[in-house]
Amino acid sequence: MRAGRRSIRLRTQVLLLQAALVAFTLLAAFAAFAFTSGQRLSDEYGQRALAIARAVAADPEVRSEVTQFATADTAGTPAAPAAVLANGSLQRAAESYRVRTDALFVVITDDRGLRLAHPDPTVLGQVVSTDPTAALAGNEVVEQERGTLGDSVRAKVPVFQPGSDEVVAGEISVGISTTAVRGELFRDLVNGGLVTGAVLALGVLGSILLARRWKRLTLGLEPEELTELVREQEAVLHGIGEGVVAVDAAGVVTVVNDEARTLLAIAGDVGSDVGTIGLTPRLSDVIADATGEPLLASVEDRVVIASARQVMRDGRNLGTVLTVRDRTDVDTLTRQLDAVQSMSSALRAQRHEFANRLHLISGLLHDEHPERAAEYIDEILGVGPRAESLSGIDTVSDPYLSAFLTAKAAHARESGVRLLLGENTWVSDAVAVPVDVTTVVGNLIDNAVDAARLGARRPAEVEVELLQEDSTLHITVADTGDGVELDPESAFTEGVTTRTTTAPGGRGLGLALSRQIARSRGGDIRIADSGGRPGPDNTRGGAVFIARLPHALTTGADV
Repeated sequence: MRAGRRSIRLRTQVLLLQAALVAFTLLAAFAAFAFTSGQRLSDEYGQRALAIARAVAADPEVRSEVTQFATADTAGTPAAPAAVLANGSLQRAAESYRVRTDALFVVITDDRGLRLAHPDPTVLGQVVSTDPTAALAGNEVVEQERGTLGDSVRAKVPVFQPGSDEVVAGEISVGISTTAVRGELFRDLVNGGLVTGAVLALGVLGSILLARRWKRLTLGLEPEELTELVREQEAVLHGIGEGVVAVDAAGVVTVVNDEARTLLAIAGDVGSDVGTIGLTPRLSDVIADATGEPLLASVEDRVVIASARQVMRDGRNLGTVLTVRDRTDVDTLTRQLDAVQSMSSALRAQRHEFANRLHLISGLLHDEHPERAAEYIDEILGVGPRAESLSGIDTVSDPYLSAFLTAKAAHARESGVRLLLGENTWVSDAVAVPVDVTTVVGNLIDNAVDAARLGARRPAEVEVELLQEDSTLHITVADTGDGVELDPESAFTEGVTTRTTTAPGGRGLGLALSRQIARSRGGDIRIADSGGRPGPDNTRGGAVFIARLPHALTTGADV
């Protein structure tokens, strides 16, 4: 329907409008040129006629002859018959000047306006056809008039008596045909017309090129379509729950919606270089790769899923679009669910183990072996040499953290790794931020368990030491793995991992997220020893990580 209502495309309208504007401008300029050229040529030919008239009037012979005729008769009758004037010296002088200067006429009169010389001998002795009063009054006149010989640009100059510059004896009238003026004007107009036509053709060609460039720049879309596209874009970008960042092929940000500013903490505006708006290195890599694969990334205290794709149209690269979705709440719930599942698995395993132990005790008692039953009970209570419970867990008063460590110990045992609590462990108060604490502690323990499991040293162990200082929780995690071969700082960079297996969303997020959580609380995480502590057999030990979480515990003053 929209295409049916639009009979002429906008670029065609612009082309026609520009062509009409150029044509109108050139025609106006051409008309002004023609008018000024006509005036200029008239002035030039008038000055030419005036110069000829002055030359004739200054001729001594002409002045002497005109003076004789002027003083010969004052009764209004001709000074001499036309036949005499036709063969006189004034007629010959006038014709000589006319022929040499290519003038239309050179006319000489006496002080009464009677013709003494004229190209038409038959009118000699008659009064001139145009008013000679001004010239006979001693004034020079240049004007365009019509006489017996047609239209002409003529100059009239007084002829003074010899030896006087005041007594007028007659006049000289010299005319140049307007046909000559029009002929030269026509030639000028033809040349001007050719230039005007060339300029008009260039203007039309420029309009065509501009219309084509407009089409390329707008991708062939009409203004109505562009308007609707912008409206739809605004509605979609600000109505969806995902963050969108669009970058053109030159790396300049063209679109940033409100959700993207919130999730990614973007500081730059549209038109800024993508490297200056505050994206994390991982998100910058996602935009640079633009594979479309969703990857996990952390931004301050948020976890997002980011993916980027290139946008192509008609084989032209229009840039890259980055989309991000907030996964902070989901990730938090996932970690809590993992903790609950770990504790559930530990409790289920303990239930089965407890039932098996009861069966064993019952059998020992029925078989009348009370000593062995008592020894076995001591082992279960942790007072025997074979106790396998998490020793020292009673130094952690918080039930949530205690249960979490117990669950992690159970998982570690399933991986063949023994989890130990350091001898300096002491946490007497409750955990104020369980999610943050378990995220940091859990990531450090999980990485240490994997390192110890894959390491060459046996037995595989992970030692965790938790120490309370007012409301600050100090965490130390050491393992018996092969150590950290990465740079201590690059180990905390998003996407950096030593694992060869893949996972949905990518790996290399745990340490980066843990450091961001610690730093957001005013603390930090660092590698205290990349090579770890050497074992008794001098094999290379694992790494030692140290974390500090201020305000992680609820002290008595905070209750």
